[in-house]
Amino acid sequence: MPRIVLRALQLLGVAWTLPNTVAGLLLGLIGLPFGAHVHVRGRELAIVFHDWPWGPGGAITLGNVILHTGESLDSPCMTYAHNAGHANEPSIVLADHERAHVYQYMVLGPLFLPLYLLCGGISARNRFERAADRYAGLGHGWWPW
Repeated sequence: MPRIVLRALQLLGVAWTLPNTVAGLLLGLIGLPFGAHVHVRGRELAIVFHDWPWGPGGAITLGNVILHTGESLDSPCMTYAHNAGHANEPSIVLADHERAHVYQYMVLGPLFLPLYLLCGGISARNRFERAADRYAGLGHGWWPW
């Protein structure tokens, strides 16, 4: 695919998921006075708030924003299937997993969250999480269907 076409599609995706991104930005900004700091990650096509002070640990993506409780997205993590005891899989890189979610948001826009919740929310059963783990492990396959 020509680079200009890819960039145009990315811009359309960014615009399509803008409501989700705005929600992520608002949550990220609320975390700044509590120790969060912000960076732009071009590879992830996302604004990342590191050291976000709330949550059980890890990261959550909202549009083109990633809220991360740790210091670096380049840290290893286990897949959802591994954590649930469904498979013995090697660790993946958190940035790769969250990048898959950014791509999913850019395609589905405002439909992402309702579909994500209908597919099981934050769990190993969720096809969105399985696809993000697959992408992080193999470098392809981020689409959940």
